Amino acid sequence: MTKAPFSGKAEQASDLLCLIQSDVYGPMNTKARGGFQYFITFTDDFSRYGYIYLMRHKSKALEKFKEFKNEVQNQHGKSSKALRSDRGGDYLSEDFDELLKECGIVSQLTPPGTPQWNGVSERRN
Repeated sequence: MTKAPFSGKAEQASDLLCLIQSDVYGPMNTKARGGFQYFITFTDDFSRYGYIYLMRHKSKALEKFKEFKNEVQNQHGKSSKALRSDRGGDYLSEDFDELLKECGIVSQLTPPGTPQWNGVSERRN
């Protein structure tokens, strides 16, 4: 059985920080200085500007998202409206979901087996 070619196109942002694409990568074969073996990326879909945070454990994804959210709010005076991510466990926790709801950020989870919908983050990794 072969997979049909991807023909869809993901919705793109129309303004700065409207849509943030995120992905976690790791564990890396070689640990970075400081014992880091994972990283999480946050990419603004409009400008394609990216933020990368090193992590020792995947479980720190929520903490790094909070750090990212505070950083962009302080720099730009704007908050994110949507977060697009894969269905990795890092994004599916109750704590992560609660934070997104508190901040009014819509979670856009890509369909299983379609990394193309989160292509910006996938290519960055």
